[in-house]
Amino acid sequence: MALAPRLEIRQGQSLVMTPQLQQAIKLLQLSNLELGEYVESELEKNPLLEVSTVEPDRDAITADNDRDVDTTPVAETALTLSEDGPLPSASSDLDVDYDNVYADESHSDKQNETAASAPDLTSSDWQNVKSGSGGGSGDGEFGLEQTLTREITLGEHLTEQMTMAIKDPRQRMIGAYLIDHVNETGYMTADLADMADRLGADLAETEAVLKVLQTFDPSGICARDLKECLAIQLAEMDRLDPTMKVFLEHLELFARRDFDLLMKLCGADREDITSMIDDIRTCNPKPGLAFGNEPVVPVIPDVFIRQRADGTWAIELNTETLPRVLVNQQYYTEVNKLSGDPKAKAYLSECLNSANWLVKSLDQRARTILKVAAEIVRQQDAFLMYGIQHLRPLNLRTVADAISMHESTVSRVTASKYIATPRGIFDMKYFFTSSINATEGGDAHSAEAVRHRIKDLIEAELNTAVLSDDNIVDILKGSGIDIARRTVAKYREALNIPSSVQRRREKKAYA
Repeated sequence: MALAPRLEIRQGQSLVMTPQLQQAIKLLQLSNLELGEYVESELEKNPLLEVSTVEPDRDAITADNDRDVDTTPVAETALTLSEDGPLPSASSDLDVDYDNVYADESHSDKQNETAASAPDLTSSDWQNVKSGSGGGSGDGEFGLEQTLTREITLGEHLTEQMTMAIKDPRQRMIGAYLIDHVNETGYMTADLADMADRLGADLAETEAVLKVLQTFDPSGICARDLKECLAIQLAEMDRLDPTMKVFLEHLELFARRDFDLLMKLCGADREDITSMIDDIRTCNPKPGLAFGNEPVVPVIPDVFIRQRADGTWAIELNTETLPRVLVNQQYYTEVNKLSGDPKAKAYLSECLNSANWLVKSLDQRARTILKVAAEIVRQQDAFLMYGIQHLRPLNLRTVADAISMHESTVSRVTASKYIATPRGIFDMKYFFTSSINATEGGDAHSAEAVRHRIKDLIEAELNTAVLSDDNIVDILKGSGIDIARRTVAKYREALNIPSSVQRRREKKAYA
Protein backbone atom coordinates (compact mmCIF):
# COMPACT_ATOMS: atom_id res chain seq x y z
CA MET A 1 0.00 0.00 0.00
CA ALA A 2 1.39 3.37 -1.00
CA LEU A 3 2.11 5.97 1.68
CA ALA A 4 0.38 9.29 1.13
CA PRO A 5 -0.82 12.17 3.33
CA ARG A 6 -4.53 12.26 4.01
CA LEU A 7 -7.08 13.96 6.34
CA GLU A 8 -9.02 12.03 8.98
CA ILE A 9 -11.68 12.98 11.51
CA ARG A 10 -11.44 11.25 14.87
CA GLN A 11 -13.52 11.56 18.00
CA GLY A 12 -12.00 11.06 21.43
CA GLN A 13 -12.19 12.02 25.08
CA SER A 14 -9.57 13.77 27.15
CA LEU A 15 -9.35 15.26 30.62
CA VAL A 16 -8.81 19.02 30.50
CA MET A 17 -7.93 20.94 33.65
CA THR A 18 -9.47 24.37 33.59
CA PRO A 19 -7.65 27.30 35.20
CA GLN A 20 -10.25 27.34 37.97
CA LEU A 21 -9.68 23.66 38.70
CA GLN A 22 -5.92 24.19 38.73
CA GLN A 23 -6.41 27.02 41.23
CA ALA A 24 -8.56 24.83 43.49
CA ILE A 25 -5.95 22.06 43.45
CA LYS A 26 -3.21 24.56 44.22
CA LEU A 27 -5.12 25.98 47.18
CA LEU A 28 -5.76 22.49 48.53
CA GLN A 29 -2.09 21.71 49.11
CA LEU A 30 -1.20 25.06 50.71
CA SER A 31 -0.95 25.48 54.47
CA ASN A 32 -3.01 28.19 56.16
CA LEU A 33 -0.05 30.60 56.25
CA GLU A 34 0.77 30.00 52.59
CA LEU A 35 -2.91 30.38 51.78
CA GLY A 36 -2.94 33.75 53.53
CA GLU A 37 -0.09 34.98 51.35
CA TYR A 38 -1.89 33.77 48.23
CA VAL A 39 -5.13 35.50 49.23
CA GLU A 40 -3.23 38.73 49.92
CA SER A 41 -1.90 38.71 46.37
CA GLU A 42 -5.42 38.09 45.03
CA LEU A 43 -6.78 40.99 47.11
CA GLU A 44 -4.25 43.31 45.48
CA LYS A 45 -5.20 42.18 41.96
CA ASN A 46 -8.97 41.86 42.26
CA PRO A 47 -10.95 45.02 43.23
CA LEU A 48 -14.08 42.98 43.98
CA LEU A 49 -12.49 40.98 46.79
CA GLU A 50 -12.70 42.21 50.37
CA VAL A 51 -11.56 40.89 53.72
CA SER A 52 -14.37 39.66 55.94
CA THR A 53 -14.18 41.18 59.41
CA VAL A 54 -17.12 39.21 60.79
CA GLU A 55 -16.03 36.52 63.23
CA PRO A 56 -17.56 33.15 62.34
CA ASP A 57 -19.82 31.33 64.73
CA ARG A 58 -17.92 28.23 65.84
CA ASP A 59 -21.07 26.49 67.04
CA ALA A 60 -23.04 27.21 63.89
CA ILE A 61 -22.12 23.96 62.20
CA THR A 62 -21.71 20.35 63.24
CA ALA A 63 -21.33 17.30 61.09
CA ASP A 64 -23.82 14.53 60.74
CA ASN A 65 -23.11 12.10 63.58
CA ASP A 66 -24.85 9.08 62.08
CA ARG A 67 -21.64 7.48 60.82
CA ASP A 68 -20.52 4.24 62.39
CA VAL A 69 -17.31 4.42 64.40
CA ASP A 70 -15.33 1.21 64.69
CA THR A 71 -13.84 1.94 68.14
CA THR A 72 -15.31 2.46 71.56
CA PRO A 73 -13.52 5.66 72.69
CA VAL A 74 -14.94 7.68 69.80
CA ALA A 75 -18.69 7.30 69.70
CA GLU A 76 -19.17 10.25 67.38
CA THR A 77 -17.13 12.99 65.82
CA ALA A 78 -18.31 16.59 65.85
CA LEU A 79 -16.77 18.76 63.17
CA THR A 80 -16.62 22.52 63.57
CA LEU A 81 -16.03 24.80 60.59
CA SER A 82 -15.63 28.53 60.46
CA GLU A 83 -18.15 28.88 57.68
CA ASP A 84 -21.92 28.69 57.33
CA GLY A 85 -23.60 25.62 55.95
CA PRO A 86 -23.52 21.92 56.90
CA LEU A 87 -20.37 19.87 56.61
CA PRO A 88 -20.81 16.85 54.33
CA SER A 89 -20.47 13.47 55.95
CA ALA A 90 -18.29 10.72 54.54
CA SER A 91 -21.25 9.21 52.71
CA SER A 92 -22.32 12.46 51.12
CA ASP A 93 -21.58 13.30 47.51
CA LEU A 94 -18.43 15.39 47.16
CA ASP A 95 -17.04 16.04 43.70
CA VAL A 96 -13.44 14.83 43.72
CA ASP A 97 -12.55 16.97 40.70
CA TYR A 98 -13.74 20.17 42.40
CA ASP A 99 -16.09 20.89 39.50
CA ASN A 100 -19.79 21.71 39.76
CA VAL A 101 -19.59 21.26 43.53
CA TYR A 102 -21.56 24.35 44.40
CA ALA A 103 -24.95 23.80 42.88
CA ASP A 104 -26.69 26.12 45.30
CA GLU A 105 -24.97 29.50 45.14
CA SER A 106 -27.82 31.55 46.49
CA HIS A 107 -26.58 31.44 50.08
CA SER A 108 -23.05 32.47 49.13
CA ASP A 109 -24.27 35.32 46.92
CA LYS A 110 -26.65 36.53 49.62
CA GLN A 111 -23.84 36.51 52.16
CA ASN A 112 -21.60 38.48 49.80
CA GLU A 113 -24.29 41.04 49.10
CA THR A 114 -24.97 41.51 52.81
CA ALA A 115 -21.32 42.01 53.62
CA ALA A 116 -20.83 44.35 50.69
CA SER A 117 -23.75 46.54 51.70
CA ALA A 118 -22.67 46.73 55.35
CA PRO A 119 -20.69 49.93 56.06
CA ASP A 120 -18.12 48.08 58.16
CA LEU A 121 -15.18 48.29 55.76
CA THR A 122 -14.35 51.87 54.87
CA SER A 123 -11.57 52.87 52.52
CA SER A 124 -9.32 53.76 55.45
CA ASP A 125 -10.03 50.40 57.08
CA TRP A 126 -9.16 48.69 53.83
CA GLN A 127 -5.82 50.51 53.69
CA ASN A 128 -5.11 49.47 57.26
CA VAL A 129 -5.87 45.86 56.43
CA LYS A 130 -3.57 45.87 53.42
CA SER A 131 -0.74 47.65 55.20
CA GLY A 132 -1.06 45.54 58.34
CA SER A 133 -1.36 48.61 60.58
CA GLY A 134 -3.44 48.50 63.69
CA GLY A 135 -5.31 51.76 63.31
CA GLY A 136 -2.32 54.06 63.09
CA SER A 137 -2.66 57.75 62.38
CA GLY A 138 -1.15 57.42 58.91
CA ASP A 139 0.81 60.65 59.31
CA GLY A 140 4.10 59.11 58.23
CA GLU A 141 5.38 58.19 61.67
CA PHE A 142 7.55 55.11 61.89
CA GLY A 143 6.25 52.17 63.84
CA LEU A 144 8.29 50.05 66.21
CA GLU A 145 8.67 47.27 63.66
CA GLN A 146 10.35 49.73 61.26
CA THR A 147 13.08 50.51 63.79
CA LEU A 148 14.12 46.91 64.35
CA THR A 149 17.40 45.73 62.89
CA ARG A 150 18.73 42.37 61.85
CA GLU A 151 21.27 40.27 63.69
CA ILE A 152 24.94 40.74 62.83
CA THR A 153 26.32 38.06 60.52
CA LEU A 154 29.39 35.95 61.24
CA GLY A 155 31.37 37.63 58.45
CA GLU A 156 30.58 41.09 59.83
CA HIS A 157 31.53 40.00 63.32
CA LEU A 158 34.90 38.65 62.16
CA THR A 159 35.59 41.68 59.95
CA GLU A 160 34.96 44.03 62.84
CA GLN A 161 37.49 42.14 64.96
CA MET A 162 40.00 42.03 62.10
CA THR A 163 40.03 45.82 61.72
CA MET A 164 41.12 46.03 65.36
CA ALA A 165 43.64 43.19 65.34
CA ILE A 166 45.34 43.60 61.94
CA LYS A 167 46.78 46.95 60.85
CA ASP A 168 48.79 45.98 57.78
CA PRO A 169 46.70 46.59 54.60
CA ARG A 170 48.16 43.53 52.85
CA GLN A 171 47.31 41.24 55.74
CA ARG A 172 43.86 42.79 55.99
CA MET A 173 43.23 41.89 52.37
CA ILE A 174 44.31 38.30 53.07
CA GLY A 175 42.15 38.21 56.18
CA ALA A 176 39.10 39.50 54.31
CA TYR A 177 39.60 36.83 51.65
CA LEU A 178 39.86 34.12 54.30
CA ILE A 179 36.74 35.36 56.07
CA ASP A 180 34.82 35.11 52.80
CA HIS A 181 35.60 31.38 52.78
CA VAL A 182 34.23 30.70 56.29
CA ASN A 183 30.92 28.86 56.17
CA GLU A 184 27.95 29.36 58.47
CA THR A 185 29.24 26.78 60.97
CA GLY A 186 32.56 28.64 61.34
CA TYR A 187 34.87 26.36 59.34
CA MET A 188 37.29 27.28 56.55
CA THR A 189 35.87 25.76 53.37
CA ALA A 190 38.82 26.17 50.96
CA ASP A 191 42.36 24.81 50.96
CA LEU A 192 44.83 27.27 52.46
CA ALA A 193 47.48 26.64 49.79
CA ASP A 194 44.98 27.28 46.98
CA MET A 195 43.83 30.52 48.59
CA ALA A 196 47.44 31.69 49.02
CA ASP A 197 48.15 30.92 45.36
CA ARG A 198 45.09 32.88 44.21
CA LEU A 199 46.09 35.85 46.35
CA GLY A 200 49.69 35.73 45.17
CA ALA A 201 50.84 35.57 48.79
CA ASP A 202 53.23 33.28 50.62
CA LEU A 203 51.69 30.26 52.30
CA ALA A 204 53.49 31.14 55.55
CA GLU A 205 52.06 34.66 55.53
CA THR A 206 48.53 33.37 54.77
CA GLU A 207 48.79 30.82 57.56
CA ALA A 208 50.00 33.53 59.97
CA VAL A 209 46.90 35.61 59.18
CA LEU A 210 44.75 32.51 59.69
CA LYS A 211 46.29 32.00 63.13
CA VAL A 212 45.26 35.55 64.03
CA LEU A 213 41.71 34.92 62.81
CA GLN A 214 41.55 31.77 64.92
CA THR A 215 42.00 33.90 68.05
CA PHE A 216 38.78 35.78 67.36
CA ASP A 217 35.45 35.32 69.06
CA PRO A 218 33.71 32.86 69.09
CA SER A 219 36.34 30.40 70.20
CA GLY A 220 37.16 27.74 67.60
CA ILE A 221 36.33 29.95 64.62
CA CYS A 222 38.14 29.63 61.25
CA ALA A 223 39.24 26.05 61.97
CA ARG A 224 39.90 23.75 59.04
CA ASP A 225 38.42 20.63 60.64
CA LEU A 226 36.80 19.43 63.83
CA LYS A 227 40.07 18.46 65.50
CA GLU A 228 41.52 21.94 65.00
CA CYS A 229 38.29 23.56 66.19
CA LEU A 230 38.36 21.55 69.43
CA ALA A 231 42.10 22.16 69.87
CA ILE A 232 41.60 25.94 69.68
CA GLN A 233 38.90 25.87 72.32
CA LEU A 234 40.78 23.49 74.61
CA ALA A 235 43.92 25.65 74.33
CA GLU A 236 41.95 28.67 75.54
CA MET A 237 40.76 26.58 78.50
CA ASP A 238 44.39 25.53 79.17
CA ARG A 239 43.48 21.88 78.65
CA LEU A 240 45.49 21.14 75.50
CA ASP A 241 48.24 19.03 77.08
CA PRO A 242 50.17 16.32 75.19
CA THR A 243 47.71 13.64 76.28
CA MET A 244 44.79 15.68 74.98
CA LYS A 245 46.61 16.18 71.65
CA VAL A 246 46.91 12.40 71.28
CA PHE A 247 43.24 12.08 72.15
CA LEU A 248 42.29 14.56 69.41
CA GLU A 249 44.48 12.76 66.88
CA HIS A 250 42.44 9.62 67.48
CA LEU A 251 39.05 11.30 67.78
CA GLU A 252 37.48 8.64 65.58
CA LEU A 253 38.05 6.10 68.37
CA PHE A 254 35.95 8.27 70.66
CA ALA A 255 33.19 8.28 68.03
CA ARG A 256 33.33 4.46 67.97
CA ARG A 257 33.39 4.31 71.81
CA ASP A 258 36.60 2.26 71.67
CA PHE A 259 37.86 3.55 74.99
CA ASP A 260 40.20 0.64 75.70
CA LEU A 261 42.33 1.38 72.65
CA LEU A 262 42.07 5.09 73.36
CA MET A 263 43.43 4.62 76.89
CA LYS A 264 46.28 2.55 75.52
CA LEU A 265 47.29 5.15 72.91
CA CYS A 266 47.00 8.09 75.33
CA GLY A 267 48.72 6.28 78.17
CA ALA A 268 45.93 7.35 80.51
CA ASP A 269 43.62 5.52 82.86
CA ARG A 270 39.83 5.45 82.73
CA GLU A 271 39.46 8.44 85.04
CA ASP A 272 41.68 10.63 82.84
CA ILE A 273 39.85 9.60 79.69
CA THR A 274 36.52 10.44 81.34
CA SER A 275 37.85 13.85 82.36
CA MET A 276 39.07 14.59 78.82
CA ILE A 277 35.71 13.54 77.39
CA ASP A 278 33.97 15.95 79.77
CA ASP A 279 36.29 18.76 78.60
CA ILE A 280 35.59 18.00 74.94
CA ARG A 281 31.85 17.99 75.53
CA THR A 282 32.06 21.57 76.83
CA CYS A 283 33.38 22.69 73.43
CA ASN A 284 31.19 23.94 70.60
CA PRO A 285 31.73 21.90 67.39
CA LYS A 286 29.95 24.55 65.29
CA PRO A 287 30.88 27.95 66.73
CA GLY A 288 29.66 29.94 63.73
CA LEU A 289 26.01 29.08 64.28
CA ALA A 290 25.82 31.64 67.07
CA PHE A 291 25.66 34.48 64.52
CA GLY A 292 23.23 35.47 61.80
CA ASN A 293 20.73 32.69 62.41
CA GLU A 294 17.15 33.15 61.31
CA PRO A 295 14.71 33.14 64.24
CA VAL A 296 13.02 29.82 64.82
CA VAL A 297 9.44 30.01 63.58
CA PRO A 298 7.07 27.91 65.68
CA VAL A 299 4.81 25.46 63.93
CA ILE A 300 1.29 26.83 63.66
CA PRO A 301 -1.32 24.07 63.38
CA ASP A 302 -3.89 24.14 60.62
CA VAL A 303 -6.38 21.88 62.45
CA PHE A 304 -7.25 21.58 66.15
CA ILE A 305 -8.40 18.33 67.73
CA ARG A 306 -9.77 18.33 71.26
CA GLN A 307 -11.74 15.87 73.31
CA ARG A 308 -15.15 16.80 74.59
CA ALA A 309 -16.44 15.97 78.04
CA ASP A 310 -18.53 13.10 76.65
CA GLY A 311 -15.49 11.45 75.02
CA THR A 312 -16.16 12.59 71.45
CA TRP A 313 -13.59 14.45 69.37
CA ALA A 314 -14.13 18.00 68.10
CA ILE A 315 -12.19 18.97 64.98
CA GLU A 316 -11.96 22.54 63.74
CA LEU A 317 -9.79 24.64 61.48
CA ASN A 318 -7.44 27.27 62.86
CA THR A 319 -9.51 30.35 62.10
CA GLU A 320 -6.75 32.67 63.31
CA THR A 321 -4.67 31.87 60.22
CA LEU A 322 -7.52 31.02 57.85
CA PRO A 323 -8.23 33.92 55.45
CA ARG A 324 -11.86 34.96 54.96
CA VAL A 325 -12.83 36.95 51.88
CA LEU A 326 -16.07 38.20 50.38
CA VAL A 327 -17.16 39.40 46.95
CA ASN A 328 -18.38 43.00 46.84
CA GLN A 329 -21.45 42.57 44.63
CA GLN A 330 -22.64 46.13 45.32
CA TYR A 331 -19.43 47.64 44.01
CA TYR A 332 -19.67 45.45 40.90
CA THR A 333 -23.27 46.53 40.24
CA GLU A 334 -22.56 50.23 40.62
CA VAL A 335 -19.44 50.27 38.46
CA ASN A 336 -20.97 48.04 35.81
CA LYS A 337 -24.02 50.32 35.62
CA LEU A 338 -22.02 53.53 35.26
CA SER A 339 -19.38 52.21 32.88
CA GLY A 340 -20.13 52.19 29.16
CA ASP A 341 -16.80 50.78 28.05
CA PRO A 342 -17.16 47.17 26.85
CA LYS A 343 -13.55 46.42 27.88
CA ALA A 344 -14.20 47.69 31.40
CA LYS A 345 -17.32 45.56 31.68
CA ALA A 346 -15.45 42.52 30.43
CA TYR A 347 -12.72 43.15 32.99
CA LEU A 348 -15.26 43.48 35.80
CA SER A 349 -17.01 40.30 34.70
CA GLU A 350 -13.70 38.45 34.73
CA CYS A 351 -12.90 39.79 38.20
CA LEU A 352 -16.33 38.74 39.45
CA ASN A 353 -15.94 35.18 38.15
CA SER A 354 -12.45 34.93 39.60
CA ALA A 355 -13.59 36.24 42.98
CA ASN A 356 -16.58 33.92 43.15
CA TRP A 357 -14.46 30.92 42.31
CA LEU A 358 -11.84 31.86 44.90
CA VAL A 359 -14.46 32.13 47.64
CA LYS A 360 -15.92 28.79 46.65
CA SER A 361 -12.48 27.18 46.42
CA LEU A 362 -11.61 28.36 49.91
CA ASP A 363 -14.87 26.95 51.24
CA GLN A 364 -14.33 23.64 49.47
CA ARG A 365 -10.74 23.46 50.70
CA ALA A 366 -11.85 23.93 54.31
CA ARG A 367 -14.50 21.24 54.07
CA THR A 368 -12.13 18.78 52.40
CA ILE A 369 -9.44 19.28 55.05
CA LEU A 370 -11.96 18.69 57.82
CA LYS A 371 -13.24 15.59 56.10
CA VAL A 372 -9.75 14.09 55.83
CA ALA A 373 -8.86 15.12 59.38
CA ALA A 374 -12.04 13.51 60.70
CA GLU A 375 -11.16 10.21 59.03
CA ILE A 376 -7.62 10.35 60.43
CA VAL A 377 -9.10 10.78 63.91
CA ARG A 378 -11.41 7.82 63.35
CA GLN A 379 -8.49 5.67 62.23
CA GLN A 380 -6.00 6.82 64.88
CA ASP A 381 -8.28 7.36 67.87
CA ALA A 382 -6.32 4.79 69.90
CA PHE A 383 -3.17 6.87 69.45
CA LEU A 384 -4.96 9.98 70.67
CA MET A 385 -6.27 8.11 73.71
CA TYR A 386 -3.33 5.92 74.74
CA GLY A 387 -0.17 7.08 72.96
CA ILE A 388 2.25 6.13 70.21
CA GLN A 389 2.25 2.43 71.14
CA HIS A 390 -1.28 2.25 69.71
CA LEU A 391 -0.53 4.02 66.42
CA ARG A 392 -2.06 2.00 63.61
CA PRO A 393 -0.61 1.42 60.14
CA LEU A 394 -2.39 3.70 57.69
CA ASN A 395 -2.01 4.64 54.03
CA LEU A 396 -3.58 7.17 51.70
CA ARG A 397 -5.77 4.60 49.95
CA THR A 398 -7.51 3.61 53.20
CA VAL A 399 -8.48 7.20 53.96
CA ALA A 400 -9.37 7.92 50.32
CA ASP A 401 -11.68 4.90 50.10
CA ALA A 402 -13.36 5.76 53.40
CA ILE A 403 -14.27 9.30 52.33
CA SER A 404 -14.80 8.56 48.62
CA MET A 405 -11.92 10.65 47.35
CA HIS A 406 -8.89 10.04 45.20
CA GLU A 407 -5.51 9.29 46.78
CA SER A 408 -3.96 12.34 45.13
CA THR A 409 -6.56 14.57 46.82
CA VAL A 410 -5.77 13.10 50.24
CA SER A 411 -2.06 13.51 49.53
CA ARG A 412 -2.52 17.20 48.72
CA VAL A 413 -4.67 17.75 51.80
CA THR A 414 -2.06 16.24 54.13
CA ALA A 415 0.89 18.09 52.57
CA SER A 416 2.48 20.85 54.71
CA LYS A 417 -0.32 20.80 57.27
CA TYR A 418 -0.16 20.21 61.00
CA ILE A 419 -2.69 18.94 63.52
CA ALA A 420 -2.74 20.05 67.16
CA THR A 421 -3.79 17.08 69.29
CA PRO A 422 -3.87 16.51 73.06
CA ARG A 423 -0.55 14.67 72.58
CA GLY A 424 1.18 17.47 70.71
CA ILE A 425 1.42 18.97 67.25
CA PHE A 426 2.03 16.51 64.43
CA ASP A 427 2.43 16.68 60.70
CA MET A 428 -0.55 15.11 58.98
CA LYS A 429 1.84 12.76 57.19
CA TYR A 430 2.93 11.43 60.59
CA PHE A 431 -0.26 9.39 60.90
CA PHE A 432 0.46 7.53 57.66
CA THR A 433 2.94 4.76 58.49
CA SER A 434 3.87 1.45 56.94
CA SER A 435 2.82 -1.80 58.55
CA ILE A 436 4.77 -4.67 60.10
CA ASN A 437 3.12 -8.07 60.15
CA ALA A 438 2.16 -9.87 63.34
CA THR A 439 3.71 -13.24 64.16
CA GLU A 440 0.44 -15.12 64.48
CA GLY A 441 -1.64 -13.42 61.83
CA GLY A 442 -3.08 -10.74 64.09
CA ASP A 443 -3.44 -7.05 63.39
CA ALA A 444 -0.43 -5.42 61.76
CA HIS A 445 1.75 -3.03 63.75
CA SER A 446 2.72 0.50 62.79
CA ALA A 447 6.38 1.01 61.89
CA GLU A 448 6.46 4.20 63.97
CA ALA A 449 5.15 2.34 67.01
CA VAL A 450 7.77 -0.38 66.51
CA ARG A 451 10.53 2.25 66.32
CA HIS A 452 9.28 3.72 69.57
CA ARG A 453 9.26 0.24 71.15
CA ILE A 454 12.88 -0.34 70.08
CA LYS A 455 13.89 2.99 71.59
CA ASP A 456 12.18 2.13 74.89
CA LEU A 457 13.88 -1.27 75.03
CA ILE A 458 17.34 0.24 74.52
CA GLU A 459 16.76 3.01 77.05
CA ALA A 460 15.67 0.46 79.65
CA GLU A 461 18.58 -1.96 79.11
CA LEU A 462 20.97 -2.66 81.98
CA ASN A 463 24.68 -1.88 81.94
CA THR A 464 25.42 -5.57 82.35
CA ALA A 465 22.88 -6.71 79.74
CA VAL A 466 23.17 -4.60 76.60
CA LEU A 467 20.65 -5.71 73.99
CA SER A 468 21.95 -6.70 70.59
CA ASP A 469 19.81 -6.45 67.47
CA ASP A 470 19.16 -10.20 67.67
CA ASN A 471 17.98 -9.84 71.28
CA ILE A 472 15.61 -7.05 70.25
CA VAL A 473 14.23 -9.22 67.44
CA ASP A 474 13.52 -12.03 69.91
CA ILE A 475 11.78 -9.65 72.33
CA LEU A 476 9.63 -8.13 69.60
CA LYS A 477 8.68 -11.53 68.20
CA GLY A 478 7.67 -12.55 71.70
CA SER A 479 5.34 -9.53 71.68
CA GLY A 480 3.77 -10.62 68.40
CA ILE A 481 5.82 -8.41 66.03
CA ASP A 482 7.33 -10.22 63.06
CA ILE A 483 10.44 -8.20 62.22
CA ALA A 484 13.82 -8.96 60.64
CA ARG A 485 17.18 -8.14 62.18
CA ARG A 486 18.15 -5.79 59.36
CA THR A 487 14.92 -3.86 59.92
CA VAL A 488 15.78 -3.44 63.60
CA ALA A 489 19.25 -2.20 62.63
CA LYS A 490 17.72 0.26 60.14
CA TYR A 491 15.28 1.65 62.71
CA ARG A 492 18.04 1.89 65.34
CA GLU A 493 20.30 3.84 62.99
CA ALA A 494 17.40 6.14 62.06
CA LEU A 495 17.03 6.92 65.78
CA ASN A 496 20.78 7.73 65.99
CA ILE A 497 21.33 4.91 68.47
CA PRO A 498 24.81 3.29 68.32
CA SER A 499 25.30 -0.45 68.01
CA SER A 500 25.37 -2.75 71.00
CA VAL A 501 29.18 -2.92 70.85
CA GLN A 502 29.50 0.87 71.04
CA ARG A 503 26.87 1.13 73.77
CA ARG A 504 28.64 -1.55 75.79
CA ARG A 505 31.95 0.33 75.51
CA GLU A 506 30.33 3.59 76.55
CA LYS A 507 28.58 2.04 79.55
CA LYS A 508 31.83 0.36 80.56
CA ALA A 509 33.70 3.67 80.39
CA TYR A 510 31.16 5.40 82.63
CA ALA A 511 30.69 2.47 84.99
